[in-house]
Amino acid sequence: MKIVSTNIGERKEVVWNGEKIITGIYKYPTDKPIFLDLEEVKGDEISDRKYHGGIQQAVYAYSLKYYDFWKPLYPNLDWQLGMFGENLTVDDIDETNIHVGDTFKVGETILEATLQRSPCHKLGIRFKNMNIVKQFWNTTMCGVYFKVIKTGLVKVGDEFNQIKSCPENPTIANLLVRRKKEKGLL
Repeated sequence: MKIVSTNIGERKEVVWNGEKIITGIYKYPTDKPIFLDLEEVKGDEISDRKYHGGIQQAVYAYSLKYYDFWKPLYPNLDWQLGMFGENLTVDDIDETNIHVGDTFKVGETILEATLQRSPCHKLGIRFKNMNIVKQFWNTTMCGVYFKVIKTGLVKVGDEFNQIKSCPENPTIANLLVRRKKEKGLL
């Protein structure tokens, strides 16, 4: 696994169905290294700290290979990396093979896999279509949240070198299935 894009976003105010919403989901590639801190990516907007950021969700990674699945479903979007609100677009991250607690050396950092992404309406706002939320729930292509064990800079080209494996723990995809059951989506 290798970083193909580092993405950050600014605070953005949008109107959706007549309601004013503040969001940080509009992330765009940056050509500079980004600093992964204990509870956030420095310089990246987190508008809803109840569901984003914090120790367990400091960094969000999504797979580049999934873009090929989504693009035909939403051909009229201005596609660019960071579309899913991810801080790190990774060439090939697979939630069915990453377990909670798996730990990786990436650039100057050490990251530990913690949680799945459970999509909300802000993903629908970014895609200009709420159908994406249900479609996202119906896949295992949820991306991975990471805890930052050691802070530091990461950049495009940095590889995820696994330094700890936790096969006794559930996979990130298993967590998504559990969350769907809790929400009555299965």
